[in-house]
Amino acid sequence: MSKTLIRGAKVLGGEPQDVLIDGETITQVGTGLPADGADVVEAGGRILLPGLVDLHTHLREPGREDSETVLTGTRAAASGGYTAVFAMANTFPVADTAGVVEQVWRLGQEHGYCDVRPIGAVTVGLDGKKLAELGAMHESAAGVTVFSDDGKCVHDAVIMRRALEYVKAFDGVVAQHAQEPRLTEGAQMNEGVVSAELGLGGWPAVAEESIIARDVLLAEHVGSRVHICHLSTAGSVEIVRWAKSRGIRVTAEVTPHHLLLTDELVRSYNPVYKVNPPLRTERDVMALREALADGTIDIVATDHAPHPHEDKDCEWAAAAMGMVGLETALSVVQGTMVDTGLLDWAGVADRMSFQPARIGQAEGHGRPVSAGEPANLTLVDSAYRGPVDPAGFASRSRNTPYEGRELPGRVTHTWLRGKATLVDGKLT
Repeated sequence: MSKTLIRGAKVLGGEPQDVLIDGETITQVGTGLPADGADVVEAGGRILLPGLVDLHTHLREPGREDSETVLTGTRAAASGGYTAVFAMANTFPVADTAGVVEQVWRLGQEHGYCDVRPIGAVTVGLDGKKLAELGAMHESAAGVTVFSDDGKCVHDAVIMRRALEYVKAFDGVVAQHAQEPRLTEGAQMNEGVVSAELGLGGWPAVAEESIIARDVLLAEHVGSRVHICHLSTAGSVEIVRWAKSRGIRVTAEVTPHHLLLTDELVRSYNPVYKVNPPLRTERDVMALREALADGTIDIVATDHAPHPHEDKDCEWAAAAMGMVGLETALSVVQGTMVDTGLLDWAGVADRMSFQPARIGQAEGHGRPVSAGEPANLTLVDSAYRGPVDPAGFASRSRNTPYEGRELPGRVTHTWLRGKATLVDGKLT
């Protein structure tokens, strides 16, 4: 069994310490630890965090391997400091059976850059009409605990209620893409001043907020867990805050791009800024940051949505919605939350590792950096500043909104159960 000594790392941003990894486990944390034949990584005061966990990743395989594969997506995850990702169900075929989720899970096992936990579809074919095989997916080798029709909303209240009732039996969670479809027909961007000036169809905030309000009430009625995907408006924050004050079992996520970018960028008509839910206003961005800081929003999730060049390099109306995010997420969170004083590094560990692992029941992930725990870790050079160059991405796709933008911080090392998947910024 190999040993690694991480020397002089600021664990969760605290005082520098040494961390000894023996095999798959952290065996000692302290100061002045002897190397004793271990490979030594001189951290030089860089930040050591538990491996990040993404509850919302699109790996595209099976069916859209031109956008991403489990291999390329998990390599991108390791590059961004992630040791576990939850793969969304909107593949071809849809991950609505035990067979498909097991296929995705086994591909993750084979490639070994991070753990892959498949998310099962709520309804057959994501069509919103009939419940998928929730129990069979949970009982499969993939052990599915999170279900979502992400990309589409479970808009039928009866179907949503039945899903919440079903997953309650094994403490699963339904992750809702909150979008009332009838309010967003023809929508191209956030409904507001900018959409009116540009003449683009608007995606109103109420289309998200009305579904969230309905679903938290359903979750309360059933006594089950509901998770809100990519929450994007100030009004949604208030609904979730109210629901939590009533003891409703609701959790919520925000994406890095909704913490930083606004609908003003759409004035460029650059399809790289086309995403669902759309970029919102500065007021919404500030509300999301505050909600992430105070815990109303539980986690950061990337909604990593890779697309091939031809699906983005076209006119706005024809372009696909979505952005890649695994390799830039931590930098955006550092810039919007840490460097602004809204979160410390312990808070980042909570929102990007501890809480997503808890919500998704990712065993072995989101654990403290202490002796006896699995060695799922990431080392971050928080002093780094540099422009984003998508040419260096491990992801198969390049549809990032940050190309050329200077962002803080970079992941230098990632360990999955003690095995280095990223060393000095390079994949092993």
